[in-house]
Amino acid sequence: MVLQAEEGLITTAVPVLVATAVPVERDAVARALPASAEEVRLPGAVLCRTAAGWDLLAAGVGPALAAASAAGALTAAALAGRPYGLVVSAGIGGGFPGAPLGSLVVADAITAADLGAETADGFLPVTELGFGTVTHRPPESLVRAVRRATGARAGTVLTVSTVTGTAARAAALRARHPGALAEGMEGFGVAEAAAAHGVPVLELRAISNPVGPRDRAAWRIGDALAALTEGFAQLVPALESWNAHER
Repeated sequence: MVLQAEEGLITTAVPVLVATAVPVERDAVARALPASAEEVRLPGAVLCRTAAGWDLLAAGVGPALAAASAAGALTAAALAGRPYGLVVSAGIGGGFPGAPLGSLVVADAITAADLGAETADGFLPVTELGFGTVTHRPPESLVRAVRRATGARAGTVLTVSTVTGTAARAAALRARHPGALAEGMEGFGVAEAAAAHGVPVLELRAISNPVGPRDRAAWRIGDALAALTEGFAQLVPALESWNAHER
């Protein structure tokens, strides 16, 4: 990925796709980027293309819709002759111990937590059934660059199809994934789409609530969205550094 200055802005010569679940997350990312943008209509989704070369997509909630929307955007970009150099799954999410409210988590592993089978002996991931994959790993050098630039904690980000709402499920997830710092619903789907196109993927989550018993009064969505904006304001220089020293 080559980053270059254009009219006083840092812009990406190779475009970056940022996929969030919902528009409010997309808008939090957009606040960190130059204001001018154009809308590009895709089947089932609208892409916001910013002056900095970042395409922002509210891809939908859950891994299936996020994968479908991200795949559509990746395919459209490739057919238009401007393929993406990086896909970023971004948004707010739940935090496990070690990821306090308002903090940022960057995934060093993007794992589908509930893709598999329940058995009498416990949960089996789909890989142990002989199918597919359950984990995508962002480039280590990129994760390090993001940590240095944003102060984000690095750990596993779990993708779930059902948000955790009990202490028992939170404990079970943590027992199976001791490195887990955050939970979201889209990262693995976005990562699957990126992998199908041979494009590296990154996941960045701002923590809005603890993973565990569902208590909406304890959620801090506004603080998490503000942290997401601040994180993306620091992300472009991190990518520039990663490109200069690691690629």
